[in-house]
Amino acid sequence: MSDVLELVDVSVVRDGRALVDHVSWSVAEGERWVILGPNGAGKTTLLNVAASYLYPTSGTAQILGEKLGSVDVFELRPRIGMASSALAEKLPRRQTVLQTVLTAAYGMTAGWQEQYDEIDERRARAFLDRLGMTAYLDRRFGTLSEGERKRTQIARAMMTDPELLLLDEPAAGLDLGGREDLVRRLGRLARDPYAPSMVMVTHHVEEIAPGFTHALLIRQGQVLSAGPMETTLTSTNLSHCFGLPLIVERQGERWTAQGLPLS
Repeated sequence: MSDVLELVDVSVVRDGRALVDHVSWSVAEGERWVILGPNGAGKTTLLNVAASYLYPTSGTAQILGEKLGSVDVFELRPRIGMASSALAEKLPRRQTVLQTVLTAAYGMTAGWQEQYDEIDERRARAFLDRLGMTAYLDRRFGTLSEGERKRTQIARAMMTDPELLLLDEPAAGLDLGGREDLVRRLGRLARDPYAPSMVMVTHHVEEIAPGFTHALLIRQGQVLSAGPMETTLTSTNLSHCFGLPLIVERQGERWTAQGLPLS
């Protein structure tokens, strides 16, 4: 099994501060990873390196067999699907849901005068259907609820048939119903053997969908633990990561975490 992502001793330094500090980590083909950590831990920085949007200050990053710094990122990026709040801000609010997903076929955020093949439209409709968005095809992106926007972004990220899918806090801002609907759909995607390797950033273990296989815990830019979910997502590791005593439990295919009661 080959690695789709390999970071070796990667640091990202800004204004003298290490946002990511000597991180070595690899994601093998077919694995589904979750990155957990408190605010400011370096989760999104790590994801932006994996997306080729951020270059390491030191160390090496190899993405889909290509070394960052020695590859044309404009040829590499269509092989990577990315959904994030930062990208969502660039999507025109007046575009329809279908147009928003279709523009990814050209690596664009807004439509211009491009012509789409019938196969492009079929793919866009199929991904939107998979994420429960068929009834919203003609709705303008700016009129969607937060949950509907998240699902549209994930469909958009899948449009180029990526080899690596990166999700930056896809459940952020959702209410309980929206979160559970998204987790259910992500679980279906994660269990699909034909889906790409996946990396998802989150703050909450409750947002981890069934089918995710590995976890990376990061604090103050440093990896505390990384490996299979069952051995990494422990009460001891998560307590160390978030800096307070936590009890982690697994119920069926879902995880929960809660603080110890005050004495």
